Amino acid sequence: MERRNFLSMGVVAAAAILMPTTGLMATNFRETKAKAWDAEKSPEAIKAMFGDGELIPTDKIKMTAPKLAENGGSIPIRLKSDLDIETIAFFQDANPRSATVVFSVPEGQKVNYSFRVKMRQTAYVTVVAKTKDGKLHTLNKEIDVSIGGCGG
Repeated sequence: MERRNFLSMGVVAAAAILMPTTGLMATNFRETKAKAWDAEKSPEAIKAMFGDGELIPTDKIKMTAPKLAENGGSIPIRLKSDLDIETIAFFQDANPRSATVVFSVPEGQKVNYSFRVKMRQTAYVTVVAKTKDGKLHTLNKEIDVSIGGCGG
């Protein structure tokens, strides 16, 4: 019986490998926007990532992050939006490099992403979202980081 399971799993794996992956493409932003990953401050990283476009402050992107992060080694962040977003990026100025994460949003999908970041000190974080019409929406928030995660 185990041999049959093994063989059927092999057939399924081979079919998955050979199946066309139309529409599942990822952009390697570390290669295509290398200068953004070397930038030390958010404004220069944003310019390297998105160009000279006007940043439009928005309330159409919701960022959930703690006001006080007691553990700077693992700060939970959640980004949510109903905008028709093409690319969304997260920047911070607490570490030697500003760019933290960039997502390519699949066609027709809404942003509802959760991730964790590491910050060594209190700083402002910035989210920039490029919509399908080329507009750059942004929001900022300060996150206080307790030294050593003590919170006292």
